[in-house]
Amino acid sequence: MGVDLGDLFKKEKVSFNDLHDRVVVIDAHNVLHQFLAIIRGRDGTPLKDSKGRVTSHLSGLLYRTANMIEACMRPVFVFDGKPHPLKAKTLQERRDRKIKAEKEWKEALERGDLEKARSKAQQTSRVTDEIINQSKELLDAFGIPYIQAPMEGEAQASYMVKKGDAYAVGSQDYDCLLVGSPVLIRNLTSSGRRKLPGKQSYTKVNPELIRLQKNLKILGVTQKQLVDMAILIGTDFNDGVKGIGPKKSLQMIKKSGNAENALSTFGGENAPTFDEIKEIREIFLKPKTTDDYKLKWSPPDTEAILRILCDEHQFTRERVEPVLNKFSNVENMMKQKTLF
Repeated sequence: MGVDLGDLFKKEKVSFNDLHDRVVVIDAHNVLHQFLAIIRGRDGTPLKDSKGRVTSHLSGLLYRTANMIEACMRPVFVFDGKPHPLKAKTLQERRDRKIKAEKEWKEALERGDLEKARSKAQQTSRVTDEIINQSKELLDAFGIPYIQAPMEGEAQASYMVKKGDAYAVGSQDYDCLLVGSPVLIRNLTSSGRRKLPGKQSYTKVNPELIRLQKNLKILGVTQKQLVDMAILIGTDFNDGVKGIGPKKSLQMIKKSGNAENALSTFGGENAPTFDEIKEIREIFLKPKTTDDYKLKWSPPDTEAILRILCDEHQFTRERVEPVLNKFSNVENMMKQKTLF
């Protein structure tokens, strides 16, 4: 999802210890997609309860949120609102890819190719309304605040960091930098290792931090120019210009100053009109956000957590109760007088 500008940015290694008592705003849809994709069986089947309801997202929220609380971090989750009309084409393309992946998953299972099956299954995950509602209910039981964004969750999360209510956005999506998050932390909710594509081997995954202003200075561009680079490459709101990738877009914008000048010189297939450039630029530079939120962490409601996970979705108490001990740090967090 979003624009892949990752190779251009300088990343810093960061540990949970470095984030002690920091407020981190989690892009909820981003991490839920991650949980649904990764937390699966060997053949790609997601975790399910006895009624056939997917529970991968609940497992991910339980373990990853508990790890953050144990490290005395202050997570806040932000959920997407209504998508921008220009995103309709991207959303339809994603739906089409999921349908195709589901077909290829079933075909791989029939052949007995479990590795291929799991790879394709990871591309089929959908964050449904039911999954969102279940996630919010569990977060309420955890005592973890969440916010409903008016539109894009990453824009709301980034706004909260710019406002000073949080330290960083936690997301895999580089679009958080396009909407101006001063600090982005990736791999925050990932497991400690990741399987390499097509191989029976794994690579270690560590959280990494990206500072926007530091990287803009290194690249020699402004925030607006970074957005223009993304428009040339292609965003969730427009197709990219054929033949333009991250490095070429950087060269073009530094030489021409903005996307309009670059396209006047270069042109190119699928090039957006100047009016389209202006509209897309506004989506990133002036996103719709809200101040209607409160950041309050509360002790977990153990009975509610056990009811949701164990009684309703058949998690075992032996599995859940030890994890709940990690939430004991919430009471210490509540005693702190400052956010940072």
